[in-house]
Amino acid sequence: MPPQVKVSGKGSGRVSVAGMVCAKPGERTRLIYRMLVHHSGRRGEKNGFREQDFAELLDAAHRQLGGKIVLVWDNSTQHKNALMRELLAARQRWLTVFRLPAYAPELNPAEGVWANLKNDLGNLAACTVDALADLTRTRLKKMQYRPELLDGFIAETGLTCTPP
Repeated sequence: MPPQVKVSGKGSGRVSVAGMVCAKPGERTRLIYRMLVHHSGRRGEKNGFREQDFAELLDAAHRQLGGKIVLVWDNSTQHKNALMRELLAARQRWLTVFRLPAYAPELNPAEGVWANLKNDLGNLAACTVDALADLTRTRLKKMQYRPELLDGFIAETGLTCTPP
């Protein structure tokens, strides 16, 4: 029987990650992400991403990639509410948004990132939320240096980067 480690996650907090798989013709595929760590019981800490956080992630992608961005986005409530529509409209000079169907994770390359990350973290026993955040950051950094893996996440969706 394999060794077992008991870890109580009760009340320890959570790690939230938002990210995007970015493809630009002629360049390596990139993973751009942001992470929030929420410790239970700490006042003033965000416990999840808000619309402004998503807008800042888009701004960071725009700075890193240069040029215009075509965003293929899922239909998360935070991605389509009034504030988010306003934030997207303010970026319309360089941002075009296409929405995925209501529930279509198989069309979202980022789902491959999250599945791979969860699989990587599955056999690890982080004792604190900060340790989990460090492990998460390390695994995501490794993915950033594996463009062929990111290309695979795009290929799994059947989406192409070239217009018909």
